[in-house]
Formats: sequence, C-alpha cells, structure tokens
Amino acid sequence: MRTSAPGPGAADAIVHASRWLAAAVALSAVAAHAAEPAPPAELAKPGRVLMLRHANAPGTGDPPHFRAGDCSTQRNLDATGHAQAAALGERLAKAGVARAKVYSSQWCRCLETARLLKLGPVLELPALNSFHGRPQDRDANLAALRAFLAGLPVDGPPVLLVTHHVTISAFTGEGTASGGGAVFELNGSGAPRVLGGLAPD
Repeated sequence: MRTSAPGPGAADAIVHASRWLAAAVALSAVAAHAAEPAPPAELAKPGRVLMLRHANAPGTGDPPHFRAGDCSTQRNLDATGHAQAAALGERLAKAGVARAKVYSSQWCRCLETARLLKLGPVLELPALNSFHGRPQDRDANLAALRAFLAGLPVDGPPVLLVTHHVTISAFTGEGTASGGGAVFELNGSGAPRVLGGLAPD
C-alpha cells in the first residue's frame, strides 16, 4: 500500500511542532536549574548575572492610574522591602560582590531596590520593564533583554538586573519570591547558562 508524502502545509506544521517541542524542552531545563540554589559567592566570578525580582512591594501589577516616572501612582517598597533590599546588598558584598554593573526596570519599586543594594550606580534598562497587563509588550521586551545579554562581555564584572516576576518567569519558566532571583553565566548569546536560583533572606 502506497502512502503519499505530506503536502507543504503538513510539512510546515511538522517543522513548527518540532521547534515548539524543542523550545519547551529547553525551557523546562532552564526552569529546573533556576529552581536549584546558587551560592551568592558565585556572583563574584566574571561573567555572572543576577536577574532579581524587586523587593517586597504590597499588591499585584500596577494601579489603573499608573504613570512611569511618577512613584505616587505606583506600587512601592514597604518597610519590609527596604530591609530586604539592603540585606541582600550586604549579603552579596560579604560574598565578594563589592561592585557590580546594576541595571533596573524603570518602575520605582525596581529602581529603589537597585539603589538600596549599594553595589554601584543604577542605569535604567527598558527591556526590564514589566509587561503585566500589557501582553503586547512581552515579546519585544524579552527580545531586547536577550540582545542586551548577548552583548555583555563573558569575562566582565558581575551584572545585576532588577526586574519583575513576569520577566523572570517568562525568561526562566520559573517564578521567584520578591527579593529573589536567578543566577546566570554569560556565554555570548541571548540564552546564558542558568546556574541556579537565589532565594531572598
């Protein structure tokens, strides 16, 4: 019995399904590594990145009247968040991360977290901005973040990226608590190797 070869449409569907499966398998592997703990001292090595969720800021998402650059319209760190961010900065400094290249989302709770770490001047990076409630921004943000990571030197100083739950979960497939994050090793691509997670104090 002869069977006909799949048509162009079927072949395209097979290729698409194969790519989707490969991406899903890769994301599962990333999530598995992100769930494993990484010692803070790992960040003192060249070419390391910490993608950090901002410290505790009560609530979810952004208020309806949110405006970037106006902290009075945003969720902000509470006393717990202030203490959490300061403690993490001290914890990293004791582990050997005296200075780092620090980048932050433009949201106030991230900028404040980044400053309280006291590990270096804070630069705003729009690719780290939240897309909670703005799903149309997701792919562009992640593509810009991957391009940024691909351009970082693999033997450079530690890099801290202060961002949001949605960014970390989309990038790693694994969520994290406020003040926690994922540690990566740069490899010259937009998909750095995951070394593990960093739990908040």
